[in-house]
This record gives sequence, C-alpha cells and structure tokens, in this order.
Amino acid sequence: MGDLVRRIDVRPLVRRIDEATPRDRDRAVDALRAFAILGVVCGHWLVTALVTDSGTVRGASPLQHMPRLAPVSWVFQTLALFFLVGGQVGAQGYASARARGESYGFWLRVRMGRLFRPVAVVTAVWAVAAGVMLASGVDEGSVRVLAGLVWSPLWFLLVFAALTAATPLVARLHPLWPLAVVLYVDLFRLGFDGPAGLGWINVAAGWLVPYCLGAAWARGGLRDRRTGWVLLTGGAAATAGLVLLAGYPASMVGVPGGALSNLDPPTLAAVTFGLAQCGAALLLLGRLRRVLTRPAVWAAVALLNLSAMTVFLWHQTAMIVVTSTALFLNGPLAGLHTVPDGPGWVFARLAWLPVFALVLLVCQAAFGAYEQRGAGSSTVVRSGSPARAPESRRV
Repeated sequence: MGDLVRRIDVRPLVRRIDEATPRDRDRAVDALRAFAILGVVCGHWLVTALVTDSGTVRGASPLQHMPRLAPVSWVFQTLALFFLVGGQVGAQGYASARARGESYGFWLRVRMGRLFRPVAVVTAVWAVAAGVMLASGVDEGSVRVLAGLVWSPLWFLLVFAALTAATPLVARLHPLWPLAVVLYVDLFRLGFDGPAGLGWINVAAGWLVPYCLGAAWARGGLRDRRTGWVLLTGGAAATAGLVLLAGYPASMVGVPGGALSNLDPPTLAAVTFGLAQCGAALLLLGRLRRVLTRPAVWAAVALLNLSAMTVFLWHQTAMIVVTSTALFLNGPLAGLHTVPDGPGWVFARLAWLPVFALVLLVCQAAFGAYEQRGAGSSTVVRSGSPARAPESRRV
C-alpha cells in the first residue's frame, strides 16, 4: 500500500506548478474563472434532466416541477464572473500586447485560436454522433434534444468572442452605459409590450456590463472595498425588487415552460444579479489570494484553468454518455431518466454527479490536447497575457 501511495504522490507536480507561476500573477483571477466554469458545469448537471418516454428522450428541469429550488440557480449561474474575468484579462492582455509592439490581429488570433480550436472538435464529433444515431434508428426528436444540450451553450462563447474582439473599443466604456441599454430594452419590451426581438440587444449589452467592469479592474479601478459593497448590496437590492415587485422570475436560469427567462435573452434582473456577484467577488479577492498561496490549492485551480474550455465544452457530453449507457445496460434509473418532480430525484442526481465527473475526466484526457495545441501558453502564464512562455509548458 505504501508503494502505491508513493507512486501516486502528486507533490512534485504541485511543487513544479507553484515554482513555474510568475510571482506577480494574480491567482485570484484564475480562481474566479475556475469557480465560474464549475458553476456552469454543476448548474447544468443539476437542472438538466433527460426523461425517457416511450423510447423518446426529452429535456426537463427540476425547477419546472419544484420552483422552490430557484435559489439553487443563484449559486450556479456564474456567467457574470466569467465575463468579469474575461474583461480583466482581455484588457490587460491587449495593453501588454500593445506595449510589446504586437498588432491587434496577432493578439486576437492567439486568443481566438485557443477558444475555437476545441469548439471545432466538439462540433465535428457531435455532427458524426448525430448522424450515427439517426442512421441507427434513434428518433429525430431525441437526437435534437441530445445535440442541443451540447451545442446550445456555444452561444456563450460567441458572445465572449465578440466582446473579446471589441476589447480595444469597449475597454474604457463605463458599465453604466450598457446597463442603461438593458434597462430601456426591458422597459420597452416588457413594460410597454414592445417587440420581443428587442431583447436580443441585451445579449451583447447585458454581458458587456461585467466585461466593462473587468476592463476597469485591469486599469487599476475597483480597488476600493466600498465599490465591492456598492455592487453587492445595490445589485442584490435591485434584483430582489425586480423579482418581488416587477414580476421577473426568481430563477436565474431558464425554466422550460416559463413565461420569461432571465437568460434567454438576459434580463435586467440577470444583469443586476451579475453586478451583485461581481461585488462579492471583488470583496473576496484578498481572502482568495491568501488561500491560493497554498501550493496544493493553487495547483488544483491552475490545472482546471488549463482545461477550462474542454471542461465547458464536454461536460454535457459526459452527462449524456452516463445517461445513455445506464439506459442501455439497466433501463430507466432514478436521477437519470425519471421525471425531476421531487426530493428523491434531487438526492439521486447528487449521487450521479461523481460519475459525470469521472466521464468528464475521460473526455478531458481524450480531447484536452486540442485546447493546448498551438496555444503556446498555459495557466501559469501571466494573467491577461497570451504571450508565449515555453518554460511554463513543462508544468
């Protein structure tokens, strides 16, 4: 047993990661990104159910049957944090690229390469998988549901890519301007029965709010704790008012059959909720930095960031593989194929999460190389700089 423990000793890896990390790197930025990715993954795994009905697969959500679970969405809807970090890293990285004399085109190619290379892989794999399922007799509706779970989150990456490309234009934009756009769009489309299509303006304007906050952070702003408290308390109060008095949904994710979704497209409530999240994140920066001085904690965060895109792109596939395999081998099982209409489903689903995570690790081992290929950097490269750092590749 002692030989086995020595064989799997991870301390050398932990030490190498810690030693390869530049001393001036803000590890809290990586921790926020890791938390945001884990929030999305766990949120999807907890609120997405694949129900089998007479040989057909359909999507369902426990929030549809148990609306009292809406507060769960407040924990796992973490997209604002991702855009906050994206704005910080994007603005800082572009400023660093300019200082090195690199062109906008080169800077953008480096950033987009790591973003879309793994997207092309998951798209190709699922195009083939969908074709195979249809050819083998799986009904078109089931294939559409399964493929939709994998491809629908890609909208988030398209928005993130667009904002990243616009960094030179929006890096100094005050967040109040896109917030005002969201306010007026919601007021017109919801308060005065305007065209529903206007809501799609909020896809850009809504996520531009935390992105601009991140850019302000990169410029040295948001350092005062009072700013964090204003964002947290103001955002929380505004969200509570919108939910309790203005009829916005309490859930911060979409619920099948709901009259209004806070995410599709983003509403004012989703944006104010994001402001509260950003404020909480800023207030926790000092504590995060202290915790991340521990090499083991930092190594876990760094490794997750190294595969962040792979984890995001393949987490739904991991759930689908477990669900499909269990159905084929054993028939319908609680927490996987049953209607999510009670506490029993919730506890059963929690028990399946480690299995999802194990299959996700297999996906990461199989497809993670596409995220790193040609990137020329790793998570221990300077925060906000996509510059090549060959020495850090040894981690």
